[in-house]
Amino acid sequence: MLHYIRENAKVGSDMIHDFVDNEFLESSQVVLRKKRIDIVQKLTNVLENYQQQADLLAKVFILKTSGHPIYLYLDEMKFMQAINNLISNAIKFTNDNGQITVSIEEQAGFVIIQVADNGIGIPERFQKCLFDKFTKARRRGIRGEKTTGLGMSIIKLIVELHHGTIWFESEENKGSTFFVQVPMDIY
Repeated sequence: MLHYIRENAKVGSDMIHDFVDNEFLESSQVVLRKKRIDIVQKLTNVLENYQQQADLLAKVFILKTSGHPIYLYLDEMKFMQAINNLISNAIKFTNDNGQITVSIEEQAGFVIIQVADNGIGIPERFQKCLFDKFTKARRRGIRGEKTTGLGMSIIKLIVELHHGTIWFESEENKGSTFFVQVPMDIY
């Protein structure tokens, strides 16, 4: 009975999250509360949290930075949620003992954040529609995790709200790398 209650609660929770995500995409009044943040420090904190769970998640997490602070004007909550969602997707589609690497570097007025994994990759037939709302590219994670097909479109929207771009490279059975490029001087 307890298992049944948990399953129904999870289904209900997933439906609420789907509704909220869809409302976020439909809203024409998305407000960004930007402030100056050290993106290197924020990513370091995120990766440290994942590294502490590495045994439980059965993944290896690596952070590559120059080590010095890089300041950006961002809506910290929204932007870091987008990056966290990319990492969560990497976890979802990477086999046990796989590797997830987050890199950050400056390039001519921009910052590029990469989230790379050596997971199952994205089949070529899904690559063109990956960022579409309710995409046909949605699929269950390695452990059967469900998806709504909204996550990547929300990530793209958040990146674009920050005047950035997102793209990826992926090869089936070899992994994926997502690139998020944001300008350094937009505030």
